[in-house]
Formats: sequence, C-alpha cells, structure tokens
Amino acid sequence: MAISVFDLFKIGVGPSSSHTVGPMRAGALFVQGLRERGELEQVRRIEVRLYGSLSATGVGHGTDNATIMGLMGEWPDAIDPSQITPRIADLRETNVLKLDNRLPIEFVWARDMLLLDENLPYHPNAMTLIAEGEGGELHRDTYYSVGGGFVVDAAQAASGVLDADQTVLPYDFDSAAELLRLCKQNDLRVSQLMLENEKVWRSEAEIRAGLLKLWQAMQECVNNGLKHEGILPGGLNVRRRAARLHRSLQELGKPNVIGSTMSAMEWVNLFALAVNEENAAGGRMVTAPTNGAAGIIPAVLHYYMRFSDVVDESNVVDFFLGAAAVGILCKKNASISGAEVGCQGEVGSACAMAAAGLADVLGATPAQLENAAEIALEHNLGLTCDPVGGLVQVPCIERNAIAAVKAINAVQMALRGDGEHFISLDQVIRTMRDTGADMHDKYKETSRGGLAVSVIEC
Repeated sequence: MAISVFDLFKIGVGPSSSHTVGPMRAGALFVQGLRERGELEQVRRIEVRLYGSLSATGVGHGTDNATIMGLMGEWPDAIDPSQITPRIADLRETNVLKLDNRLPIEFVWARDMLLLDENLPYHPNAMTLIAEGEGGELHRDTYYSVGGGFVVDAAQAASGVLDADQTVLPYDFDSAAELLRLCKQNDLRVSQLMLENEKVWRSEAEIRAGLLKLWQAMQECVNNGLKHEGILPGGLNVRRRAARLHRSLQELGKPNVIGSTMSAMEWVNLFALAVNEENAAGGRMVTAPTNGAAGIIPAVLHYYMRFSDVVDESNVVDFFLGAAAVGILCKKNASISGAEVGCQGEVGSACAMAAAGLADVLGATPAQLENAAEIALEHNLGLTCDPVGGLVQVPCIERNAIAAVKAINAVQMALRGDGEHFISLDQVIRTMRDTGADMHDKYKETSRGGLAVSVIEC
C-alpha cells in the first residue's frame, strides 16, 4: 500500500474527517458512479442508512448533512462551508434534493435519512446509499469511512485491498526500523527520503506547490479562528476563546522556538485553539491526519515559522514530509481512526507527526526524529475518544492544544539525546493498535463512555 503525503493532509471542512469529510466523499462517489453507469437520470429516490459510530454521533458531527452535500455533487476540498446550512434548510423545507446539483428528486428527511442502531462487521463508520428508479432499486453501495477522510466501498473491504494504489516506491517502508535503515544506507534525512517517494506521483515543483497550498489553507484557518468569536454550534454553549487570547498575547514579547517560556506555550495553545474552534464550527481546515486532531500539526508549524529567526518555504515542505513519514507508519500498522482505536489514533498520531516534522526542520538525525515521534505517541497511549454530546468540542479542542505542546517537548527531549532509547516507535505503534483492539466500544467515538457520560446536560 503506497500512501502519499497528500493522502494524509487534505483540505476539507469540519467538524470530523471520519464523520463529515468521509461521508461527503462517499455521497459524491456514489453520484459519480451513477453518472458513469448512465443511471443518474433514472433516479427517483435516494435512501441513506448510517450505522455504528456514524449513527451514534452523526448528527453532532454533521454526517447527515455532509452525505447530502455529497449527493448534491459537492466535494470536501471545494465546497463553500457557508453554503451547507442554507442548502440543507432549503431541502428540509421543500423535500427536494438536487442530485448532482441539477436533478431534483423527492427526499423526505424522516423517511430517507435513517440512523440505525447496529454495526456492520468491517468498520464502525459505515453507511449504505440506495438509489431507486421507477421500476425499483437501481444501485446500492456500502462505504466505510476509515479515518482521515479515507473511504473504501464494500468491494474494496471484501477484497482486503483497501488501497488501489499499488505504486512501487523507491524507498518503501512498512516500519520505523526500515525507514531508519533506508535513511542510513542512502545518507538521506527523513524528509529527503519522503520527497523521493513523492516524485513517483508528481514532479518536485508540484509537490512543493501542493504542500505550500496546504500551508496556506492552514494559515487561513488559524486567521479565521483568531477573528471569529461567540458560541460554537451544537447546543453545548462552548464559547470560542482564540480571539480573546490572541488579543492578550499580542501584548507580550516574542518568544524563541527552542526556549520553554510560558508565553511561547501560550502561542502554541492559541494556534491549536483557533484551528479546532474553526473545525468545530464546520469551517474550512486541513485534515492532519484527521479533523478531530487537526490543530496539532498547524499549531507546531505556525510556532516554528513565526518564531524562528530564519525560515523559508523549504522548511514548510520538509515539515510536512517528515510528519507524513510517521503518519504513514501509524496508518499502516495501527489506525488514525477514533472509531477504531480511540483518540490515541487521532491526537496521538498527530502529536507524533508534529514531533517528527519539527524534529526534521530543526536538523534532527533520523534516529532523533524517530525518538521524538516515539516520545510523543507513547504519552498518548490509551487516550479514549469521548466527545461530549457527540461534538468535536469538549474535550477535543483543548486536547489538541495540550498535544501540540507535548509534541514540542518530545522534540526537545529527543534533540538532547543521540537517538538511542529504550522503546522503539514501532513498539509504541503496535501497542496503540493492541490497546485499541482491547478498548471497549463505548470509548471509541460513540459518546457512550468517558467524559461524554460524565457531564449532565441540562
């Protein structure tokens, strides 16, 4: 399975990669398939069935709305987030769904949007879409949103080949040990090795341009988070804090990147809060590698780019490439899906990725980078996914800020050593996988355990 940096980092919308971005892609893919088979004009009714985690927390994460937008022909990286609410309101009022944004069919929400209290065997994030014509069913397909916006259909799940991309990479690796060996044999930094692999799909100019586009989207997300104030949607009445914190921090002096001043950590907190508040509000952001953990990597990268004495665009590229190497290992050998392994797979993976990216741009050896990622992930093991009210707000927003600081601290510790350490990154990733397998389902993105049931809602 070949995974690109652009698979892990994708421009999308909030609040959830598994519950919003994935379902929107599934809806768009379903319509695309109908169009390609010449069946689209024959459709008279669409039924949506949400299962497992998509059903349990789907409304809070906007799964229902996202699926509908996908059926309207929208894609997460192109849709205007501000148009989702009014278009859904119009559909609910008129009972008319514009399939592919051009073919009106009847859609009665209470009848055609089904939230089912059952799980499908392959993955907790499951949905089935059914298209009917005048003479009965035209087509149906089941999709699984497996984390980070990745979607596989029933045929892929049954075949066991979840990634159709079987590209042969010049420096393919399935473990951190292999990655370190390849770096040593070829005298490459981790980011350099990743760049060579990426060239299989794109030219170096396209890679750099694509990564800088992601960075631009991250900056816009932070800037939006610093401007917007008020109450986040969903009913918890969580107040945005980033704008007010930003005003207070502007009065402080400039911290340095390596130092551990309180003011520096507050800026890291600020960047993470800004991103995750935008995500919780359904705004434009970058899946990194999931929406629920989307604030960690941009917070650490903003911290480095803003407060380092000398930075340029090459640092951004190296940061993304170094981070992606660890993200690939987490996805291949465990999971980045909260529904599969709990929040350790989302925030834990993002924390390790951020540590790897920062380590690379600070000149770490591959062994030090691996050590930084190991420290970051190790201290997120066992983290449960327990969003209160099914919303990516409490504890998710603050959790990103804490993990961003933790990533920086992990790098500081690793850079003080020579890369030798007791527990390997591979061992920690396997432990994350095994811990997730042992974890009770109520602690994995269902909002039926942990903090989600410890808060009395009035």
